[in-house]
Amino acid sequence: PAAGRLTRATLLAKPPGMFDAPKLLSALAVSVAVLGASASALADSKIAVIDTQRAIMETEDGLRAQATLKKLFDKRQHELDKKQTDLQKEREDIEKQQNVLSKAALQKRVEKWQREMMQLQTVFVEYNKELQKKQGELTQPIFTKAMGIIRRLASQDGFDIVVDKQAVPYVRSDLDLTDRVIQSYNQGGGGASDSKPDTKGGAAPKAPAPVAPPTLSPAPAAPKP
Repeated sequence: PAAGRLTRATLLAKPPGMFDAPKLLSALAVSVAVLGASASALADSKIAVIDTQRAIMETEDGLRAQATLKKLFDKRQHELDKKQTDLQKEREDIEKQQNVLSKAALQKRVEKWQREMMQLQTVFVEYNKELQKKQGELTQPIFTKAMGIIRRLASQDGFDIVVDKQAVPYVRSDLDLTDRVIQSYNQGGGGASDSKPDTKGGAAPKAPAPVAPPTLSPAPAAPKP
């Protein structure tokens, strides 16, 4: 099994079907809010939805960000794969020498192998932190600009509420702003003025929850002295 295997999918999106607790909580919160609202209030509210992640990652800037992340990911994965291959070869060599080396010499090699494996685990964690930090640096400006466009479209079309599409089980296609946001973004919409906080009491938008970093796969068993 791989000791330091990054999972590219976790950098940008969760695999289909994976339980997403933040989105589930968001959906429950929306449901509670809707159930608690009066019928007259709902009747007077105009609601739209947006697929926030797609609106960010499918813009031209989002696609460039993904390409940059992939390049960094592939570089780091290559480094980890090489280190792991070297450790695997070392482990096999130690096992072949078990009946040749003295007990003390064998113990020394095993301890050295274990230290190197721990160092690899540490490097893997550091690489994941680096990738997560880079992802935030690349996507936060895109998110800020996209939120400005959402505000503008909501104001133009008279929407009172815009919720993430993942939080609702069904929505009419004409109430989905995702494609319009992407198109407006790529055409240069959403300048600095659009990104200012709402002064009319509207809630400030929140950035998507950070994607959970990949977890280490089980490391190869240490050779026995």
